[in-house]
Amino acid sequence: MGKVTGFLEIDRQELKYQPAADRIRHFKEFTLPLSDPEVERQAARCMDCGIPFCQSDVGCPVDNQIPDWNDLVYHQDWQEAARNLHSTNNFPEFTGRVCPAPCEEACTLNIENTPVAIKAVEQAIADKAWENGWIVPQPPLRLTGKKVAVIGAGSAGLAAAQQLARVGHDVHVFERYARPGGLLRYGIPDFKMEKANIDRRCDQLAGEGVVFHYNEDIGAERMRELVASFDAVLLTTGAERPRDPGLPGVELEGVHYAMPFLVQQNRRVGRENIAEPEIDAAGKHVVVVGGGDTASDCIGTSIRQGALAVTQLDIRPMPPIRENKDIVWPYWPTKFRTSSSQAEGADREFAAATLEIVGNKKGRVSHVRCARVDEKRRPIEGTEFDIRADLVLIAIGFSGPMLDTYAKAYDFELDARTNIAANTTDYRTNIPKVYAAGDVRRGQSLVVWAIREGRQAARAIDLDLMGSTTLPR
Repeated sequence: MGKVTGFLEIDRQELKYQPAADRIRHFKEFTLPLSDPEVERQAARCMDCGIPFCQSDVGCPVDNQIPDWNDLVYHQDWQEAARNLHSTNNFPEFTGRVCPAPCEEACTLNIENTPVAIKAVEQAIADKAWENGWIVPQPPLRLTGKKVAVIGAGSAGLAAAQQLARVGHDVHVFERYARPGGLLRYGIPDFKMEKANIDRRCDQLAGEGVVFHYNEDIGAERMRELVASFDAVLLTTGAERPRDPGLPGVELEGVHYAMPFLVQQNRRVGRENIAEPEIDAAGKHVVVVGGGDTASDCIGTSIRQGALAVTQLDIRPMPPIRENKDIVWPYWPTKFRTSSSQAEGADREFAAATLEIVGNKKGRVSHVRCARVDEKRRPIEGTEFDIRADLVLIAIGFSGPMLDTYAKAYDFELDARTNIAANTTDYRTNIPKVYAAGDVRRGQSLVVWAIREGRQAARAIDLDLMGSTTLPR
């Protein structure tokens, strides 16, 4: 905890942003950090609540010891706070930026709608650790002689690779893109997290012995080679297969799934080549279909590219401004939220079903036909309306991992949602020596769940290879 009476004396202070008129002119991070004294005051608000739901699975999947490092920050022991934070979370500067902070929703003070500013404190600890040189490679004291291949350099793969390398295994990470990070690099815009954060972490991993192989799109034959030549293979390839909207008109020119649009822009910012035809929102009326984080990222990116107007279509009804704490807390509530991107000028249509994407005689999208929905999300006859559209971005989620690559090497068992089947005890697939963790196993989820599963899978692999393990679960 922090100060005994801190939550009574100190108001919650949230991070502020650059003005929207300024931040939409660039793709850099725009959050204005708190000063050290301000962070220490916010950490002081952590109360002796008895049962800290913030660090339970509903609050923090990586089991961050939140009251402990809040107390350490309050007492200005930042270095020990960084050590404590890294004991459960390999990449707190990632989660401190892009995690939606279920820990704050689970905070006991959130019963009064004034939770501890946990996310801001976490990011501040991680950033200070980098600034002061406290984060350095931790190479193993001895080598085990075992080789592990990790396929996918996203959050789960990087966390697993770091854990496995630190106990002495020879770890090789295979990534299909030119740079590491997975969706952290190519899906999440730079204005939410600049990619230098990923680069310096991967430099740390390389210093610990992890070997990276880029532009390696693992097919069936290559997969069989890896299984034959490594002692264990961990799949952390994510869940990037887009959900089919089943809409007439998706074949029209100007209609795209969200990920190619976001990947292209991240490649532009990263000064990578874009081989495919460019998707550009400049000077266009943009319609984003979907109500989640990916849709929000499309909004912010479209506005920065110079869109004339952006409209977001959400089939769900407008949620309540505040949740019923007696029913929901400490679980993640459904309530009205406005992301920084939505606040930059998007029009939001709730309870709006997308019926059809309509095009002109040249085969290019011209507008989107919608209708209001009832409580069962069925279109209501007579409520149809059209929205002008020069560019339509479909952001309705993902169905599971790509199955036309390495998955063809073996007859992998899949779960009901077509993810690679594996449990959370040993993370083994039905193929000997092959494990699965992160979104490829659990489906589309949060970065904190990916890190958790990567860490746990690393422990399971180490246990199988060595007969015992010192890695935490």
